Amino acid sequence: MLFWILVAVLTAAVAAILLYPLLRGAKAAEDTRAGEAAVYRDQLRELDRDLSSGLISADEADYARAEIGRRLIAVSGTVTAEARKPARHHRLTEAFIVLLLPVIGLCLYINTGRPDLPSQPLEARLANPGNDMAVLVAKAERHLAQNPDDGKGWDVLAPIYFGTMRLSDAETAYRNAIRLLGPSPARLDGLAETLMAISEGVVTEDARKVLEQSLALEPNNPRARFYVALSMEQAGRPEEARDAFEALAKVSPADAPWLPLVNEHIAKNGGTVAAQVPPATPPSVPGGPSAEDVAAAATMRSGDRQQMIRGMVESLDAKLSADPDNFEGWMRLIRSYAVLADKEHAADALKRGLAAFPASGDQGRQLLALAKELGIAPERSVATEGSVAPEGKSATEGKSK
Repeated sequence: MLFWILVAVLTAAVAAILLYPLLRGAKAAEDTRAGEAAVYRDQLRELDRDLSSGLISADEADYARAEIGRRLIAVSGTVTAEARKPARHHRLTEAFIVLLLPVIGLCLYINTGRPDLPSQPLEARLANPGNDMAVLVAKAERHLAQNPDDGKGWDVLAPIYFGTMRLSDAETAYRNAIRLLGPSPARLDGLAETLMAISEGVVTEDARKVLEQSLALEPNNPRARFYVALSMEQAGRPEEARDAFEALAKVSPADAPWLPLVNEHIAKNGGTVAAQVPPATPPSVPGGPSAEDVAAAATMRSGDRQQMIRGMVESLDAKLSADPDNFEGWMRLIRSYAVLADKEHAADALKRGLAAFPASGDQGRQLLALAKELGIAPERSVATEGSVAPEGKSATEGKSK
């Protein structure tokens, strides 16, 4: 009941604010005409004084009195007519503000809002965030403010910051995670791509050093190798860039989805694509890009990078179909398809992910929470199995390492 009282008070206050200029305008117009009538009356009195003093003749006084009287009658008639009809001033506008505007606002709120929900202060929402990703992030940030040495918390928040383009926060989170948990290819790649996104697609020297650290841990990382070669190309060293791209092409599988883009860069830097022969035994390839990988690559200069991203996402999809017991992989695949604006494949990935991690479990609920955040509607039969995020956890705290 208190809520609706507050709504009524706020509606009345807004209506009064909107009506005030209209009412004030009408009153100002009436005051202006009343002032004109007073001036004409003063002129008549002044005319009588001039006539008594002999400053003007009787004929001149009669002529001036007639003209002033005509103007006084005109002004007085207008004031009297408006005084009898004050309510007609801007009647349609006032009716719209007082009646229609609150009704329209109320209908919109009832249709799109949730008036049935009980009020919850911030403390209560943090204690039970449900599927609200913003509250989950706020809860994780609150936890890290009290426990700044929780490396796992920074590791969870870093890709979320990157996905929401909070690049400065993402860089801080990645650096803290690396400092506290140690370097790993995933963390180093995330930091490098954050630095590239900050520099609008340029592979800076700092990003290159981070990528080289990632390659020291995982030499066959095609993303890191591609970006290192790209840094050489951007630095104006085409021969070194060509050699790096050719080396990447040689160790890539014959059907690698990123190979066409690599071949384009080989040709761009003066190489011959036909000379590239893939090895008989393909080396192992990382599981696939995260949504953060997709977002970072999308900001880079080459318009063809989208083709590489799509291929890497499809490669991850195929790996998950063969080995579905990979919760983090499903999270990445759903987010990647959403970044690519492919909601159909994202919904299909959600369905298959929930088949491997049922919605009744913590990981299944996290998949549903991610789908809600990204605007992906799960199938009705799946959505009803469970949709509450794990209590006391951050957005992806339960993901496997």
